[in-house]
Amino acid sequence: MGRVPNVTLADAQAALRNPLAFIAARWTPDPRTVRRAALVALVMAVVIVVTGGAVRLTGSGLGCPTWPKCTDDSLTTTREMGLHGIIEFGNRLLTYVLCAAVGWAIIAARSEKPYRRSLTRLGWAQFWIVMGNAILGGIVVLVGLNPYTVAAHFLLSTALIAVATVMWQRTREGDTEPRPLVGKAVRQLVWCMVAASVLLIAVGTVVTGAGPHAGDSSEVERMPVDWETVSKVHAVLAWIVVTLTFALWFVLKAVDAPKAPSARTRELFLILLAQGAIGYVQYFTDLPEVLVGLHMFGSCVMWIWVLRVLLSLRERPRTADADLTVPAAQASRATSASIAGPR
Repeated sequence: MGRVPNVTLADAQAALRNPLAFIAARWTPDPRTVRRAALVALVMAVVIVVTGGAVRLTGSGLGCPTWPKCTDDSLTTTREMGLHGIIEFGNRLLTYVLCAAVGWAIIAARSEKPYRRSLTRLGWAQFWIVMGNAILGGIVVLVGLNPYTVAAHFLLSTALIAVATVMWQRTREGDTEPRPLVGKAVRQLVWCMVAASVLLIAVGTVVTGAGPHAGDSSEVERMPVDWETVSKVHAVLAWIVVTLTFALWFVLKAVDAPKAPSARTRELFLILLAQGAIGYVQYFTDLPEVLVGLHMFGSCVMWIWVLRVLLSLRERPRTADADLTVPAAQASRATSASIAGPR
């Protein structure tokens, strides 16, 4: 083992004043470490959504009937609360794991050389979303699983996944000005797809809020809308997203677009087909809990890939590569420069 350096009083004071700067001054992570830290934060954001769904689907939403304690007299679950208490309290504990993952991403981003302020800000954005959602989760319990607060809780988790996805993508890029890989018409089509996906997810929360899985075995308020009608609207929106994705795939092939946008779009199309199949099966089999949970996981994966398609439409080379020019032969492959855009 190597010799452990002495820590002076000045070092201790510096660490207390600004621990992130103290760590950054003494540690430079490998770029792969930063990417992995961002990926872990993204994975944990998905895990917390899926486990939160498990809390609802097992009727454990009020397994801990109060917040921030589990009961009025106990911070943790008690034996008398049974399995529901364990499930709900376990989900609360996972919030600390998520915080640790986000904290690790922030430390890694802050310590990377050269320092990238934009990357660190994305990490801090995740932290504040997690803090806000933790408070909102407590409000959900205190108001007895009001479906509107449950919907807001899920939508804020979706925002967390979005920021985590952007940070993961940015760890593999530089800080140069983004350079579009496709034309304006293609970018507008993708933004329409993103908007439709946001609406699809939002309507999905209404399906949940009006549906039979209230999150607790007792009588819980539901949204005053017809569940089957909203489900059909949700299905129509899903088909709109599928159609837009297929149209995008066709256009990218027609203009001989770069590989990344085409590959991400193809992957999204397959994810949407799988997600749609699960959705129809769960609808016609009276919403079995396992399939509903799988559909929630699919929703997270779909949202990540929608964002990956959007982010694949441009490139941000690292500084060392920013001045490299694209070969003329590659640039001339586009059928229509106005649609395909710069290469």
